[in-house]
Amino acid sequence: MQLSEQELLRRENLQKLRDMGIEPYPAEAFEVTAYAKKIQEEFQEEAGEPLNFQQASLAGRLMGSRVMGKASFAELQDSTGRIQLYIARDEICPGEDKELYNTVFKKLLDIGDFIGVKGFVFRTRMGEITLHVKELTVLSKALHPLPVVKRDEEGNVYDAFTDPEQRYRQRYVDLTVNPHVKEIFFKRSKLISAMRRFFDDRGWLEVETPALQPIHGGAAARPFKTFHNTLEMPLYLRIANELYLKRLIVGGFEGVYEIGKMFRNEGMDRTHNPEFTSMEIYVAYKDYNWMMAMVEQLTEYIALEVTGHTKVEYEGKMIDFAGPYRRLSMYDAIKEYTGVDISEMDETALRATCKKMDITVDDSMGKGKLIDEIFGEKVEEHLIQPTYIIDYPVEMTPLAKKHRSQPGLVERFELFVNGKEIANAYSELNDPIDQRQRLMDQLRLADRGDFEAMAMDEDFLRSLEYGMPPTSGLGIGIDRLTMLLTNQHSIQEVLFFPQMRPEKAELPEQDKKEG
Repeated sequence: MQLSEQELLRRENLQKLRDMGIEPYPAEAFEVTAYAKKIQEEFQEEAGEPLNFQQASLAGRLMGSRVMGKASFAELQDSTGRIQLYIARDEICPGEDKELYNTVFKKLLDIGDFIGVKGFVFRTRMGEITLHVKELTVLSKALHPLPVVKRDEEGNVYDAFTDPEQRYRQRYVDLTVNPHVKEIFFKRSKLISAMRRFFDDRGWLEVETPALQPIHGGAAARPFKTFHNTLEMPLYLRIANELYLKRLIVGGFEGVYEIGKMFRNEGMDRTHNPEFTSMEIYVAYKDYNWMMAMVEQLTEYIALEVTGHTKVEYEGKMIDFAGPYRRLSMYDAIKEYTGVDISEMDETALRATCKKMDITVDDSMGKGKLIDEIFGEKVEEHLIQPTYIIDYPVEMTPLAKKHRSQPGLVERFELFVNGKEIANAYSELNDPIDQRQRLMDQLRLADRGDFEAMAMDEDFLRSLEYGMPPTSGLGIGIDRLTMLLTNQHSIQEVLFFPQMRPEKAELPEQDKKEG
């Protein structure tokens, strides 16, 4: 590993601290009693005397320092924000220890080091709230320098840490030098907490189901495959948890939900990551009409909890999450935006229609996939405000109940916002004979080369044969909903650690010259 000049200097400073008897990575806990943001918001003075924070203990990164003889100003960044420090040599290093101040603070502490400080809060003559430091402790030496984000006199930022690939690979640096990024993840956490609260208040139970499954099912997607050595059997990372949650409805729970990771071996773009977070919920004795009303209540509640408003700005558009939402059947949506009625077309006619519309298809695609391609290419981008697309062709949805009044359709809806699917729900198929036939149809598609076709799950079918009550199920993509509520245009922005290609190893300078 080649070290830069700055990295070498920091390692020298590390050793010098140890030579002076200062442990740069102490084991003792450091008690924190105050935070930068709270001090900035709550500090008060009266007649020049502080009314609070007479004693404050903070910890965080040293983000800047200005040494001026016997006194210095510095900037501390903790988990909530930044605050100015005032450090007087004669107070933190009295008597013969003055040289310690000159050596440690002026020479051996670097930007990015973690320090702990104790003192009292006051306001400088320039009006800046500042901590007057009485004690300073080195908590962790940073051996790698942080990127320096510079600002000119007019406040313009340059040399910022903004390259997306670097930010996603080194999220720990991104969060340090771009602290506003933290707000995205605070809102993501609030979103999940609000969703849980909404469900828990209605008596539905949060559960956990297997992430490693012997049979992949519950969605049309290509799985990741692995192997269990002890059992000597292949296993799949789950693409959905639907079939296990339905087993719990069979077992007598009236409402169950799970928030967790799903894994799909699919392409990556600004709305897709192979590892993503999904919520699925199943409630007995309900149908998709009830579920549509519930989703409107849920999304409006979440928007208010996360942003304080039902209207959210996204990509320059105002998205209104207050219901009711527009409802449009799959066939009517395609007809509205293409002018073509496909409701009576067979597979051959659909394939010809795709060709006329310049939509690329292949021989593995059956009727359901062809319709899905037309919808995805020609309709989705127009669905900006929350819109329910309802009543899908039976070929598109192997796990949904047949429509009660329209032959050839199923009782399914998807919620689209800003041209992307956010939620997917059914009146769940609970007829085990019909379900077996639908899964047999999926096997035939798999034989044609459809890698996303569902597998046959005999145990799931057996559970249905014990009887599953009428049930409605719903899945919501947490990542995409977070994107909408934080005005982020890439899924990578709302994931702490999105999937990335491996970094290319840097060649030593000598090898570069020889190459």
